[in-house]
Amino acid sequence: MQLTLLDLFELGGWAMWPLVVFSVATAALLIERGLVLLVKDLRVDRLGKTLVPLIREGNIAGALEACDSSPEKLLVRPIYRAAISVCTMGESRIERTFESASGRQIHTLERGLDLLVALGSIAPITGFLGTVSGMISAFNSIATAADVNAQLVAGGIFEALITTAFGLAIAIVAITGYNLFAHFIDRFAADIEEAGNELITVILSSAQ
Repeated sequence: MQLTLLDLFELGGWAMWPLVVFSVATAALLIERGLVLLVKDLRVDRLGKTLVPLIREGNIAGALEACDSSPEKLLVRPIYRAAISVCTMGESRIERTFESASGRQIHTLERGLDLLVALGSIAPITGFLGTVSGMISAFNSIATAADVNAQLVAGGIFEALITTAFGLAIAIVAITGYNLFAHFIDRFAADIEEAGNELITVILSSAQ
């Protein structure tokens, strides 16, 4: 017998309702975060190659103008601009400004990822709870049945395990999406840290 999603939903019982909510939330977060990563430009060397020669020449105004004229989708743009704008205030102030600006941009990328992790944890637990509830109901049916046969036992267990399968499927999608997004964000964080060290070194050397 071939079952449709609607059939599985009805067989799964009450636990399928929260699982549907979790699946919709997971899909929405994955799509929204995916669009953010597609729209934003995570490259850090594109603007850095333009700024370093200008700063070495002492052309701070030109460097700021280069930041302002760069595409808005370039995520590193406000980070570089913030550091260059305080280039005369000493190494400590430049580093703090750079780290603060970097943290804000990384935070925009990480927004919603903690919810993905939560969904990846809650969904299978909800599925297991639905399975336990279904097993209790199935064994109660077996206990009260006058004629217990293999079909009755297998049918009850089959219905009970549906929620576990749905919960695990949601968890796999949510955790996989989280790990993919975290990989891109971690790579951006490492790149911006390396680029920041180079930029600050150039700023300090040009000021001497």
